[in-house]
Amino acid sequence: MISTLDLSRLPDAAALQRLCQSLAVLDAVNSPDLEFRYYTYSPNWSETEALFEMSDGEGDQMLVLFRPEGCCINGFLSQYDQPDKVQLTRGLPAAFDEFMLGEPVLSIGTTFCLWYTPAHGWQTGVAENEDDGSEELLSILDGQPESYADWANEYYLDETEREPIDTNDVARIYRHEPLTKALVQALNQELDDWVMLETDVQEIGYPYDFS
Repeated sequence: MISTLDLSRLPDAAALQRLCQSLAVLDAVNSPDLEFRYYTYSPNWSETEALFEMSDGEGDQMLVLFRPEGCCINGFLSQYDQPDKVQLTRGLPAAFDEFMLGEPVLSIGTTFCLWYTPAHGWQTGVAENEDDGSEELLSILDGQPESYADWANEYYLDETEREPIDTNDVARIYRHEPLTKALVQALNQELDDWVMLETDVQEIGYPYDFS
């Protein structure tokens, strides 16, 4: 499992960004109501930055910032103590200072932090405690369609009449195949607001064809 102690299964920044788009699209299909989505992605968070967010609605949150220099992940789990942020960000490239030291990270909090640059790959600062909860939030980034399908079948389909989400359909989104009406209906037979979904997919910047 991925954690701050083992970053070997994390993809590079470009592959991770594609994965984050896929997760956001899958959640847009599975949860038309934005309020109940776990994963969202904004390709235009600023002129030079994109932002992926995970939020469970109960306090746990993960933000992934993408910049030309690479990417940076801030994780916060409410049941964990916040370590010394100076230590957690030791060695952090200056390109990510504003993200890690400013808003919204400042208000959210930080229990773990890691970053990627092409020159040095994935790195972390100095952690006071090996058990930082990072495995809980980072596991979805392993690039395995089964990880999302298993999670979504429990979170979105528990106590519903919907058909289980097929791993093969998730894999098509992971490969960035264009989102079609047929693929949407395979993932969520109950979705019927195509205008809203099209708006969401456009905002995420994911390829689609609803013709």
